[in-house]
Amino acid sequence: MLLPRELISYLARQLVAQLSPQVLETTRPQVLSELIAGVITEELQVEDRLNEEVREILSQYSEYMRREGVSYQEMFRRIKNTLISQRKVIRASGRDTGDHMKLSRDKINDISHKLVAALRKSREARLKKDINEVRLEMVRGITELLHLEDRVDRSARQKIRSQKREIAEGTEEWDLLFRRYYSEELKKLGVDLAR
Repeated sequence: MLLPRELISYLARQLVAQLSPQVLETTRPQVLSELIAGVITEELQVEDRLNEEVREILSQYSEYMRREGVSYQEMFRRIKNTLISQRKVIRASGRDTGDHMKLSRDKINDISHKLVAALRKSREARLKKDINEVRLEMVRGITELLHLEDRVDRSARQKIRSQKREIAEGTEEWDLLFRRYYSEELKKLGVDLAR
């Protein structure tokens, strides 16, 4: 998934805190945070499931691709683009669409619409403003946190690159260092994922 589950939970808690009490009322902020985290997680898993489906399709043609010299990455991209257009899926990755954040602006807007719909159905929240105003506040909150997350991600990657020896991305050592530095950078900015 593009965002760690801990960051999604943090994002959900922050949205509830930012929106209460001016934009929405709730007596159970924890339940509302879980609802928001569930909607965001489900939306991000759509593309993960699509990627897995593309991998399964390509595994059936691996011998043909090897024999014909067809690039796995190129075929992956083509099949994924075809499935995205057929199913009208909104790309989650901002970097695929030219955005600098991990999530595309289109995906953030899509998530905000789904969050407002979920809040309207929920008995745990009462919206105090116009639906579009609530949605725009959510977009603003999500975007701010993703900008912060992007700076943290870049800083953690820079720390790994500044090691005395080169550590290849994708290795277990790189993953461990990235998680450690990522967490440290978030804490420097006052973001504790454990809370």
